[in-house]
Amino acid sequence: MLHYFSSLSPVIQALIASLFTWGVTILGAAIVFFFKRVRKGVMDALLGFSAGVMIAASFWSLLSPAITMAIDLDMCAWIVAFVGFFSGGLLLFLGDKFYSLFTKNHHFTGNVKIKRCLMLIFSITLHNIPEGLVVGVAFGSLAYGISGATLASAITLAIGIGLQNFPEGSAVSLPLRREGFSRNRAFFFGQLSGIVEPISAVLGALLVLKIQILLPFLLSFAAGAMIYVVVEELIPESQSNEKKDVMALFTLIGFSIMMILDVALG
Repeated sequence: MLHYFSSLSPVIQALIASLFTWGVTILGAAIVFFFKRVRKGVMDALLGFSAGVMIAASFWSLLSPAITMAIDLDMCAWIVAFVGFFSGGLLLFLGDKFYSLFTKNHHFTGNVKIKRCLMLIFSITLHNIPEGLVVGVAFGSLAYGISGATLASAITLAIGIGLQNFPEGSAVSLPLRREGFSRNRAFFFGQLSGIVEPISAVLGALLVLKIQILLPFLLSFAAGAMIYVVVEELIPESQSNEKKDVMALFTLIGFSIMMILDVALG
């Protein structure tokens, strides 16, 4: 199966990988059918592990290949890496600010439950877009055979993003269930937050394949977006657990696994 997957085009690979990440979101949202709540420790451990995977991937799978390719294209590598990396984080920062401004100044009408539903879905969907882009760029870059960009690292990156999508799906469906939504409706809105990932993944892969000179920038951009998500959401949430030291170990484990796959197998 792996051999067949490797023979597919990068766009199809990105689509399949992002469908997997969306599928994990669906599984997380499906928790509402079995439990009214899930142990916080389990969720925090998944978030911590995913944070480690994404930190390692941001360098070995994204930034390092971006610098290598920028040099090969006779570009100023440090400027490309900086502009791309900072732009990725800045976009999410501005998105968070616009969202906060919108929810503060916009006067919602109608049912309060609908308001909470929209806020939950929008906030999680906001950072699912760059996550899908990251997957697309990772698989799209495989077409150029650059150092550090391997199928193993791209697959592991998708798995890491998928793992942290599990608590995201439940983070929408479970609160909505507590607000009185039916299980079916809570599940629907929970999985809906991840539907943007396949769309943005395909877009990212297409951009990489069609405009090669953009690849170093897009790789750096994806790395910046990823680090912002890790620092802003994943690590703070995992460290809200009483056992902060254990959650930190899960982050180290995630980082180590991704590092081994990238360095030893790449």
